[in-house]
Amino acid sequence: MNMQSRSALRARVAAFAAEMSVYGSRNWKWLTVLLWMSVMVGLIAMRWPQIHWLTLSDTDDNIRYVQVKDWLAGQGWYDLRQYRLDPPAGFNIHWSRLVDLPIAGLMLFFRAFVDQGLADRLACAIAPMIPLLPLMLGLGFIARRLAGGNSWFLAAVAPLAAQMGVSMFMPMRIDHHGWQLAFTVLMLAGLIDRNWLRGGIVAGVSSALSIAIGMEMIVYLAAGGALIALRWVFKEGAARRMLPYALSLTGATSLSFVIFASYANRQMVCDAISPIWVAIFAAASAGMVLLALLPLRSWPARLGTGIVVGACVAAFAWLNWPQCLSGAYQISPELQKLWLANIREAKPITVQSWSLIVPLMAIPAAGVIGLIWALWDSRRDADRLWAWATVGLMMLFSTALLFWQLRAGPAAQLLAIPPAAWAAYRLLCMVGAGRPLVRGLALVGVALLAVVAFATPLYPQINQLWAKATGIQPKPQKTAVKTRRAAIDKANGRCRTLPALQVLDQLPAATIFTMVDLGPRLIAVTHHSAVAGPYHRNGAVILDMHHAYDGPAEDFRPIAAKHHATYLLVCPGFPEGTIYQARSPKGFYAGLMRGEVPNWLRPVALKTGLTLPYTLYRIDYSASGQEKVAEQR
Repeated sequence: MNMQSRSALRARVAAFAAEMSVYGSRNWKWLTVLLWMSVMVGLIAMRWPQIHWLTLSDTDDNIRYVQVKDWLAGQGWYDLRQYRLDPPAGFNIHWSRLVDLPIAGLMLFFRAFVDQGLADRLACAIAPMIPLLPLMLGLGFIARRLAGGNSWFLAAVAPLAAQMGVSMFMPMRIDHHGWQLAFTVLMLAGLIDRNWLRGGIVAGVSSALSIAIGMEMIVYLAAGGALIALRWVFKEGAARRMLPYALSLTGATSLSFVIFASYANRQMVCDAISPIWVAIFAAASAGMVLLALLPLRSWPARLGTGIVVGACVAAFAWLNWPQCLSGAYQISPELQKLWLANIREAKPITVQSWSLIVPLMAIPAAGVIGLIWALWDSRRDADRLWAWATVGLMMLFSTALLFWQLRAGPAAQLLAIPPAAWAAYRLLCMVGAGRPLVRGLALVGVALLAVVAFATPLYPQINQLWAKATGIQPKPQKTAVKTRRAAIDKANGRCRTLPALQVLDQLPAATIFTMVDLGPRLIAVTHHSAVAGPYHRNGAVILDMHHAYDGPAEDFRPIAAKHHATYLLVCPGFPEGTIYQARSPKGFYAGLMRGEVPNWLRPVALKTGLTLPYTLYRIDYSASGQEKVAEQR
């Protein structure tokens, strides 16, 4: 091929690329939908074994599954008690029906074509990936707003590199966190939308829907509302966003309360949408409406008036419901010490292992670098500078929350995507154009971002390969810890499996005393009931469980009898059990692990070809359990 032909070919390729770039930029929304559908197909194929075995590994996923099935079986829309936890009164669950709707709809749809078991599995596989679409669209919108062109593609696919963030959207992850994360990103998109009316409505409605699901993201939503108010202070005319935001927030919150608040949540509670939060958001919205309508021409006047109105709203909330501002859960100090303080996601990132910290912090670190670059790049464009400051403040706020609790990890990763994706897009543009030195440096930057995207999630495996290559092996005590950790993980997995637990269905339905964290899984896959699950509104029952395992053997039976338990299920090595063993080495559970089985616990033989990972005992409530002693003699 001669020089002229090569030049012509390059010209045609360049023209085709330009045409496709324009097409992608104009049709980014539909292309994002196609991308989302492709991701769904890939995740279902990758996770099919978990779908087949109904692997709902998180306690909340199991309770959500039971809650939806109970509703479809006739339980009332506003009745969210779980009657198979601590029967007959049941457990008070603080959620709403909003997240139940897509799961139930998919179950009913698939039941028209396949058997109920497969239909329910398919519903649990697809439902968690539905909020992935608004998440990808929200991130794509933010990228287009701040970088333009086809930057939306990098932002839309970036969640796949956010290991902790994308885990909330995986098949079988049917709990509500994916929806809340998607609504938070949509709120951020509304904050920076150039169409102020649309942006205000999107931010307000997204915030209200997140609140209707749960209060976990309220600090992020409050930060978003504060940024809207701050923009109103310093930007003449920004009331055009604040007014629709305030009206849509209070309107959607009030409507959500009417439609979704359960019987229990119609009381004065702090941990869910309730009359308290409807009143607080109504007061805050009324204050914003008043500020938006006042003819305040200077930013000092707006700032002073805003502070007065904000102080009035804060005083209204504090004087009426101070308990909600100090802690939504309202649990006792004993429950905090014995139970909540031992939950890993409730601990700060500073006490976590490096194998978790490195993959988690990779994207936020890239986001900080991208943010600094973006702020410098937009220093002469006041509108873009403010938009980047808004995105950056939300990202830094979510990352800072990691030093309070690990559960902020998914939000920290996802909110760091816009600046990280912007930096990647700019580097790619520089690789394709510019001087050789600039192209070389940009290529290095792209390579580093690729490491962040693909290598950091594999940090533990890379660390092991490095140890083998260098001959630097972990210290003996660390190896012992890893071995123990592996045994705990194995017990945790085996005791939750469908084949192991369904063996229990050969016994008549009864209440089984087992671990707090195993209760939800037990009721999800068997016809039995459990004594407790990890839900703070039922703190008294959780404390009874801890007292039963921590205390002496003679104290166990009265507690089990109080909760009508027929059986005790013990899973050696289960993570929760290791806490009882370490905390109370002379307690009932630690004694069981040493083989000290009281004579009033009768082993139950189950017919199965499996090697069961647990032991089941029938609890003998006779005065002294002498019947068993006589049998043994």
